Amino acid sequence: MERPGAPDGRPLLLDGALGTELQRHGRSVSAPWWTAHCLLDAAGRRLVARVHAEYVAAGVDMLTADTFRTTPRTAHRAGAGPDTAARLVHVAVSLAREAATAVARPVAVAGSIAPIEDCYRPELVPDDAVLRDEHAWLAGQLAHAGVDLVLVETMNTIREAVAAVRAARAYGLTTWASFVCAQGGHLLSGEDVVAAATAVRAAGASAVLVNCTDPAGTERALARLGQADIGRLGAYPNLEDRSGLPPATPVDRYLPPALSPTAFAGLRNTGPWRGLDIVGGCCGAGPEHIAALRARWPQDADEGQPAAATDRVAPGG
Repeated sequence: MERPGAPDGRPLLLDGALGTELQRHGRSVSAPWWTAHCLLDAAGRRLVARVHAEYVAAGVDMLTADTFRTTPRTAHRAGAGPDTAARLVHVAVSLAREAATAVARPVAVAGSIAPIEDCYRPELVPDDAVLRDEHAWLAGQLAHAGVDLVLVETMNTIREAVAAVRAARAYGLTTWASFVCAQGGHLLSGEDVVAAATAVRAAGASAVLVNCTDPAGTERALARLGQADIGRLGAYPNLEDRSGLPPATPVDRYLPPALSPTAFAGLRNTGPWRGLDIVGGCCGAGPEHIAALRARWPQDADEGQPAAATDRVAPGG
């Protein structure tokens, strides 16, 4: 369920990257499991729990559970069955919930639904029947695990984003949709970000976000969305320093951030970043970035920033 925004008028604060932090501590996040690989062993689970706890200490309002690749398709590619995927969904949500409930203040837990195939390759999106069935499976597992919200994220086509939102809404789950964009304010598929936002809102998404896009590309997408009066908006940009690397190509090693925590937090008061309802970080953003962002809000209030009209997700509900 959702309830009115924070009494101090600030936006809802998401966490930062999980994969970046796992890599920083020496863990592989390669295909097919990606970050979910750490859920398979005790040391990995302890590390995931540690990263969640660090984000809670940084001041987040919501943690995203490590369910980005906990699907039967992923399990099959790893030589396992759907029962393994289901178990990992519940392990991931439990780890996030334990960290969220370790503090007295409310911290919600979101389940992640990612593209079935590849976040950066829209040409691989399966047909509608596959999208419907596979996203429904994960949405059902997340509902059973008791997430507070579903974050349909890093979507690169309208078609898959709508299918995932519909699957989550069919279980009565509060659902947000987030898109990975190119520099011109379009999805990686070339589709218009405003058309994408309109479509997922019609499908039942209660917020639209931009994620895993560099700050410049994020800013352009937000500027277009803000002009279109889409409703609640958010962003969690990619901060990796990818100098010398091809775009949209995963690298299984730690990539340091291109922006310092202070510089990242400073985005809050510039251009279309002002007044966002939901903020956080994607790849390259760590607990220090989130803590710096959280520390800006008392200053925002002193500078007379407008209150964000966000809804807050009630943990456990």
